Amino acid sequence: MILLQLTDLHVRPRGLAAMRTCETNVLTERALRAARDFRPRPDALVITGDLVNNGRVDEYENLAEMLARLIDFPVYVIPGNHDDRGNLRAVLGHLPGVASDPEFVQYTVEDLPVRLVMLDTNIPRQTDGELCPRRMQWLERTLAEQPGKPTILAMHHPSFRCGIGHMDIILLRDPAGFEALVRRHPQVERIICGHHHRAITTNVFQAIASTGPGVAHIVELDLFTDNTGVWMLEPPAFQVHVTVEGGGIVTHTALVDRFPGPYPFVPDPA
Repeated sequence: MILLQLTDLHVRPRGLAAMRTCETNVLTERALRAARDFRPRPDALVITGDLVNNGRVDEYENLAEMLARLIDFPVYVIPGNHDDRGNLRAVLGHLPGVASDPEFVQYTVEDLPVRLVMLDTNIPRQTDGELCPRRMQWLERTLAEQPGKPTILAMHHPSFRCGIGHMDIILLRDPAGFEALVRRHPQVERIICGHHHRAITTNVFQAIASTGPGVAHIVELDLFTDNTGVWMLEPPAFQVHVTVEGGGIVTHTALVDRFPGPYPFVPDPA
């Protein structure tokens, strides 16, 4: 299995930049081209929220056009805090699973070597996230269905603190309740998130939990301060989750940009 994870695209209407400065449409298209050209051919693309910047219909239409033109393998999406659930469903409802639940964008993917559970942590017009009682009950039931199959949870808001102060106050609400649920289901091996615009890794009990790097703007690595946070244009990247025979799930970080090379390893003269 080769599963690509892109996150935090923040697509804008055609021709407009995000925050008046960041050309997220150009950067998203570049990332999607990198996904298209990845070899071996991926089994699926997962986008872990903040698909667009302001939840507008024309933003989703712009993203839908890019996906249709560039990606010819399955695409699985969930909302982030910048998304509007109703507009997402209206424009991207043709994507697998998006319209399967009557209220939330939550669903499972069953045809991969691992089970993929897509979670909706969106709270309308709020920056932090939650799994309300109905979503938590759905997750508990869903995980109980297949206790023996290795499982990846995909969600926008992480439950764990990372040391970047302004991000640590907009996490998943009631992280202890979510993490206790994860502990009850040992088949959950990975929790892949977005939201932080940086590659960060920790553990949530038995599961390795991570946030994917942004494919557009990157949050500054500013640890243990009270600063409100800034962003920058560090090299954009995405995560590649693969299953390796005898090794379970392994994750690589792939850069969107191309660099000089490849060059052969040639012994230097003694």
